[in-house]
Amino acid sequence: MSAPSSPENGDAHWFEALARHMGAAYLRYSFTMGTTQECEHLADVLGLVPGMRVLDVGCGPGRHSRELARRGIRCHGIDISADFIDVARTDAPDGATFERGDARELTSATHLHGSFDAAICLCQGAFGMHLDDRQDHDVIAGIAACLRSGGRLALTAFNAFFVVKHHVEATFDPATGVSVENTVVRNSSGEGKDVRLWTGCYTPRELRLLLAAQGLTVDRISSVEPGAYGDSAPSVDSPEFLVVARRV
Repeated sequence: MSAPSSPENGDAHWFEALARHMGAAYLRYSFTMGTTQECEHLADVLGLVPGMRVLDVGCGPGRHSRELARRGIRCHGIDISADFIDVARTDAPDGATFERGDARELTSATHLHGSFDAAICLCQGAFGMHLDDRQDHDVIAGIAACLRSGGRLALTAFNAFFVVKHHVEATFDPATGVSVENTVVRNSSGEGKDVRLWTGCYTPRELRLLLAAQGLTVDRISSVEPGAYGDSAPSVDSPEFLVVARRV
């Protein structure tokens, strides 16, 4: 797979080729098995009740949108991968809608602006997937534009401290804060594909500064891992931070 600066097959982002290969097999990976627990926590910390509108940014195959929609919450997911959007739309429950879109261009998606009570951006589905810091800035700016005044955001980011201490399978560049990992992903037929993954890593201080620059006030940052969202204080030993913020 080529680097983001040399997209394959006309793709706008390196992740598209990876998603095209995995398709629905993405939902077989262990980190996707905790969707129910994650959504229970998200509904609590975001104050979600039936009838509210949620934007799922970088929704992938739509697992969080679909689960929240089953709880009566109206969810709209966007993802850069047309293949993932096709999976998300298949037998989607009432209240879950999806469109192909680039999270870096949400500031231009005026049909979505000011329309949502809350937004979620989880599992590095859109945030933290870029070599250029500006692109993560653009993702946050777009999410802020889509929230109504007082709307809330739940965002996960890879923990820079964890990567340095624990992630021996990857190479961390301290100059950029990006972790690079070579791995194999498999499709529904079990066929493997060698890929390189780029993940931007963050500290709580960086996250507060980044969100504040877009008018988002951070209410809390917790240490979490897939399927175990909670309110634990930030630590160096959890793979992700969960940021809960609101648009002022």
